[in-house]
Amino acid sequence: MATPCIITVAITGSVPQKSDNPAVPITIAEQVESTHAAFEAGATLAHCHVRMEDGKPTSDPERFGRLLDGLRKHCPGMIVQLSTGGRSGNGRERGGMLPLKPDMASLSTGSCNFPTRVYENAPDLVNWLAEEMIRHDVKPEVEAFDLSMIFKAVEMQKNGLMKGPIHVQFVMGVKNAMPVDRAAFEFFVATLKRLAPDATWTGAGIGRDQLTLNRWALELGGHCRTGLEDNVRWDKTTLAPSNAALVKRVAELCGEYGRRAATVTEARKLLSLPAAAQ
Repeated sequence: MATPCIITVAITGSVPQKSDNPAVPITIAEQVESTHAAFEAGATLAHCHVRMEDGKPTSDPERFGRLLDGLRKHCPGMIVQLSTGGRSGNGRERGGMLPLKPDMASLSTGSCNFPTRVYENAPDLVNWLAEEMIRHDVKPEVEAFDLSMIFKAVEMQKNGLMKGPIHVQFVMGVKNAMPVDRAAFEFFVATLKRLAPDATWTGAGIGRDQLTLNRWALELGGHCRTGLEDNVRWDKTTLAPSNAALVKRVAELCGEYGRRAATVTEARKLLSLPAAAQ
């Protein structure tokens, strides 16, 4: 039987959207409501950022705490992954929410170029974030923007800075980082399987390439990320109606590849996470 697909929904970005799409949730209440609808549509993992009232990104633990409480209440069992990304902080404040003990947190294991800046992840900060995740029993999702980040993650696991099996997200389509290239994608997947045979992985495409990566991941046995953070448009011209609509699209796409969306219980088992608290 084909492996069920874990559908990750990235509900809102860490920077104000250039689009005026009203479906992008900003406040905590909007984020909870949007995630609940996506959960009902088949998403079992939520990737989350938070913002201040003026829309600016923040890593404020209090705001993350309110969001975490809301998601646990309204989306029972859903895997919650909090972002430690660099747009909401420059140093260790990026991990200030880890004592809240979310199920997962994102972790980039190296630096790369973004459209207008360097996405900087210094080795000492990466190690500190990884140590904090171990301390608070938070599973990292390695956000791999290039090949070196895969090798670094495997090295960190071998050195005790990550518990196995590791989970990697291949990110393609960010300007100035890894482009959407099928041969490179297949090489990434093969390299991860060679270095960490028990690892799991997700494909994430940016903008119009979101659907491309969804298809590639389903075909090659991985998991899928979708959501308004990565793609505020349904196609090249039309704004996406909601996070739930994007999730539903992936859930329906699963059938074309002989797969189906994973349940909460299945997703937690696939990612070696404990069962949800009752």
